[in-house]
Amino acid sequence: MIPGAKNLITDVAGLRVGNAQDDALKSGCTVLTADAPFTASVSVMGGAPGTRETDLLAPDKTAPGVDALVLSGGSAFGLAAAQGVMDALFENGRGYEVFSARVPIVPAAIIFDLLNGGAKDWPENPYPALGRAALGNAAETFTLGSIGAGCGAQTAMHKGGLGSASLVLNDGITVGALVAANPMGSVTTPSGQHFWAAPFEVGDEFGGLGTDPALGLQTQPASRKRQAMASLGNTTIAIVATDADLDKAQCHRMAVASQDGIGRAVLPAHSPMDGDLVFAAAMGTKPLLMPGPQLAQIGHAAALCLSRAIARAVWEATPAPGDTLPTLRQELGHA
Repeated sequence: MIPGAKNLITDVAGLRVGNAQDDALKSGCTVLTADAPFTASVSVMGGAPGTRETDLLAPDKTAPGVDALVLSGGSAFGLAAAQGVMDALFENGRGYEVFSARVPIVPAAIIFDLLNGGAKDWPENPYPALGRAALGNAAETFTLGSIGAGCGAQTAMHKGGLGSASLVLNDGITVGALVAANPMGSVTTPSGQHFWAAPFEVGDEFGGLGTDPALGLQTQPASRKRQAMASLGNTTIAIVATDADLDKAQCHRMAVASQDGIGRAVLPAHSPMDGDLVFAAAMGTKPLLMPGPQLAQIGHAAALCLSRAIARAVWEATPAPGDTLPTLRQELGHA
């Protein structure tokens, strides 16, 4: 397995990603879409999720595909970003047809970023406009770090962010991940010098810091985020995608397997205070010749991509006025 040409989820042909954020707000949203509906499902393992339209993604539910997936900041306010996306898609003629009606299907998930130092005293919910703008910005290439849904994200010790990564399997199937990393836990080992995801790094995509030489169980330092915010506000939300021809049940299995990527990159993960959630999307262009073994490999690759995307999100984060936590690069003395 090797990364795709862009090392982004958009190495899965047909997918586009758009971002929009308000730097004063220290929040934003990220949209994944395609020119036609695609198959999708979801896995939720955090104890405090915030979601919209996720019930439709269960394998036994009717909706055959979705028009877009939304990751947003703003806690429950941010779910309104999906409305902006839905309205824009409807204006563009998109949507599930029910006789003469059309209904765009836009599932969404949110992170809690309300206590990150940004201006949250808005007179009107800003997220519908951010969602519309993010959809308008959708492209095959996009920036990582403090952008979109990752604009105001934070980990236990450092700024979080938006991350992505991809892998091309030996059979030619492509898998990718997109994540807004805002966990309760830490993505770095207790020394603060190494990523938990270091064993899965490809090249120096998140700094080439290597694995922590310390052996055995180590005590994690107290969470800076908890100290700065005087409360817990968290969640890692992600999308994994492939060009394989998966049905909704197989997408669900891919989403479940990819949750290991969060567990390998964040300690602790899937806590009662996290809303950890992974959407899975399939473009359906490459049939599975050996469904069982190939699906297992796709799930494994999705977990690897998600671990790498989480580390990339933190590595690419940039400082901004009013931040309550430093970036990892600031702390390590990197430019």
